[in-house]
Amino acid sequence: MSLGKILWVDDEIDSLQSQILFLENKGYEVNAMTNGFDAIDFVKENMVDVVLIDETMPGITGLETLAKIKEMNQHVPVVLITKNETENLMNEAIGSQITDYLIKPVNPNQVLLSLKKIIDNKRLVAEKTTTAYQQQFRNLFMALNNNPDYNEWMELYKKLVYWELEMEKSDSPEMRDVLQTQKQEANTEFFKFISKNYASWLSPKSNDSPVMSHTLFQSKVFSNIEKGVPTFFVLIDNLRFDQWKAIQPVFAESFRILEEDTFYSILPTATQYSRNAIFAGLLPVDIEKQFHQQWKNDDEEGGKNLFEEEFLKAQLKRSRKDDVKLSYTKVLNHQAGQDLVNNVHNLLGNDLNIIVYNFVDMLSHARTEMEVLKELASDEMSYRSITTSWFVHSPLHQALKKIADKKFNLILATDHGSVRVKAPYKVVGDKQTTTNLRYKHGRNLNYEPKDVLAFRDPREAGLPVPTVNSSFIFAKEDGFLCYPNNYNYYANYYRNTFQHGGVSMEEMIVPVIKMTSKNN
Repeated sequence: MSLGKILWVDDEIDSLQSQILFLENKGYEVNAMTNGFDAIDFVKENMVDVVLIDETMPGITGLETLAKIKEMNQHVPVVLITKNETENLMNEAIGSQITDYLIKPVNPNQVLLSLKKIIDNKRLVAEKTTTAYQQQFRNLFMALNNNPDYNEWMELYKKLVYWELEMEKSDSPEMRDVLQTQKQEANTEFFKFISKNYASWLSPKSNDSPVMSHTLFQSKVFSNIEKGVPTFFVLIDNLRFDQWKAIQPVFAESFRILEEDTFYSILPTATQYSRNAIFAGLLPVDIEKQFHQQWKNDDEEGGKNLFEEEFLKAQLKRSRKDDVKLSYTKVLNHQAGQDLVNNVHNLLGNDLNIIVYNFVDMLSHARTEMEVLKELASDEMSYRSITTSWFVHSPLHQALKKIADKKFNLILATDHGSVRVKAPYKVVGDKQTTTNLRYKHGRNLNYEPKDVLAFRDPREAGLPVPTVNSSFIFAKEDGFLCYPNNYNYYANYYRNTFQHGGVSMEEMIVPVIKMTSKNN
């Protein structure tokens, strides 16, 4: 079996017969051409794994041949072989998307190494990734069973995300399955951990709590505000840590990443609760007390996130930062995004600019409702891919690139994540029970206690009491809450969709990233 099909184009090909023989003995199939025209015709008619092109050939140069080949097959790897390494030539070659280059005279081992790097790279990386994860598997398993605290849980989740992303390079479905099983075990333990500790974190007497939604600004944002250098706080709704890792390289092109951290979203891991808590700097039970007119419970009419700016101004005042020059921009649709692009320069005169970008949340909900998006984002890998594709082409990316050469600090965060749900849990409730899939509140809720984290007194979870005797329940791991009526229909309809509101690492352990412009 051939290790790969090579096309070698050189007007002095006869002098390379010993090298071609060397490669053939190593297991490669080599097709030799003496000019660019024949090479172009060959690529038109045949599949090729790598093209080796001499730069200086009569009739049509190597670069011209390269351009024509790329027009026909953009993804075929091309190695340019050149006598000189002048800057102009190399710039042009790299701009034309060469995969590698070799300087004449080349020896057989140089060519072999280049081919191995190109053709075998994916296989070698996959094998190395699988072996490395096998070595780490035991360490992760031990960490999981070592009673981790909230900091160790954040580190554990980051490691699992790291391996999930690394496994994209592996072609071993068995190892991916092992990782998914380990992730499920981690979420089972994480649910127990949250059930045991969550209420105590919120107690006024607690002196050992993680950074959470309602303490995010005090812990991560206010200390970054400095006169003369604007701070942008960008909240991308419903952005999981693995989705951040997918778009991180795009940010790294324009910004220096100073700190990559995580914090805990409050429960329910839903926009109305977690985002209002972020901007108010208060738990929902306290927001309802202090802003009784503005707070809306799930079952009440009206928008649930209409007063974020007002909540933030009150938090700034409480923190004696009411002299901060503030702007607040919410982007709910493409036009608002274009307005941000056009207006972003004007924001540089402020001390603190808040940008709330709702796209990812819209994507996850749309994904549930629209069959085409179910196809596009059918699993975590495609969900990350679609997030990256969105961000690269988004007005948010355009706006940030537009001011990337200015001096400013950038904090990127989210309000909560989401989890792909698989297991339906039956819940019975009265007419007042809410419709959310990952959490519910109402009176007389009937459920299987092992499936949920329940708070009979919502105030223990820092939540308002919507009606007398209301309790809150939160789905664990990858479960979702269904009523008995039409149970099978809804169980099948929502299975494998991304939801939020409950207890999982993906929903609760979320990114907060500090960056600065490269000129800062």
